[in-house]
Amino acid sequence: MLMRRLLLIALGLGAVLLTANAAPPTGKMLRVGWLEGFREKFDPDSVPVHRALMESLREQGYVFGRDFTLEYRSARGNPERLPELAAELVRLQVDVIITTGDGQTRAAMAATKNVPIVAIGVADPVATGIAAGLARPGGNVTGLAINAAEISAKRVEFLKEAIPNLSRVAVLWNSNLKAMQLQYQQVETAAPRLGVTVLSIRVSSSDDFDKAFAAISESRSGGLIALFGPMRGNDLPRIAEFVNRNKIPTIFELGQGVRGGGLMEFGPDHVKLARLAGAYIDKIGNGAKAADLPIAEPTTFELVVNLKTAKALGIKIPQALLLRADRVIE
Repeated sequence: MLMRRLLLIALGLGAVLLTANAAPPTGKMLRVGWLEGFREKFDPDSVPVHRALMESLREQGYVFGRDFTLEYRSARGNPERLPELAAELVRLQVDVIITTGDGQTRAAMAATKNVPIVAIGVADPVATGIAAGLARPGGNVTGLAINAAEISAKRVEFLKEAIPNLSRVAVLWNSNLKAMQLQYQQVETAAPRLGVTVLSIRVSSSDDFDKAFAAISESRSGGLIALFGPMRGNDLPRIAEFVNRNKIPTIFELGQGVRGGGLMEFGPDHVKLARLAGAYIDKIGNGAKAADLPIAEPTTFELVVNLKTAKALGIKIPQALLLRADRVIE
């Protein structure tokens, strides 16, 4: 199994120190802002990431309505709205802003240099300029990051292991995000060692997908790597519908494709990351500066294999790969 437990590296700061002496600040109602890209409303009952954050804060001793309030702003799949929503949270004088993606994090950074930002699952923050370093971020962004570039290279390996005769793979990626550029470069570097040729399919807006899908079909690639970074809320369903209709073996980021019929998923569990965000909020609420709170990264990841899809595609997944999977859908 790849996912045994979530370990953290933060160049000297462990999870124990993050959660030590947790308690709401005395005599203060903490105002938490949440900048969301897609989900229309905050709904802990049905959205696991939302529920994980609330549970995390509860574990720190925080009670909603007594110790903190939440201002939730969603772009509802329209990223052009993120800057104005981030500015609105700043005008509301929130004490901390939670973000769950690169676009949200950058919008919040552009809106304020003073309000602390706790990012959940931001990709490659040092390489993309979001933070000066993991141990000392140096700005107003801290939280839970992902070494997404290295993870992307592993996706090539898993796809090749599932399809030993794979010789050509298409990579669908969002060219607007620097983190995506790094991820694609890692795929491009890893593929030749596996005897795989890479076809770059760049998209910069949702309007590019029809052209991208046509290019993938014409390339006759034996597989597809879908790097997460949709521009609008219906992008992932469109990708899933396309690969299912054209019977293309595809590996997605964790939680982004198997339910729609994708062959595999690989990556960190964002719900587990969200469960750790409460410790950061508690530290900030009690006076710590984001610049001094190390950014943590997961060091273990989850692999999901969809055997139902494999059978439909006529692919026999090697037993060795199935044994490494954390979850198998039959």
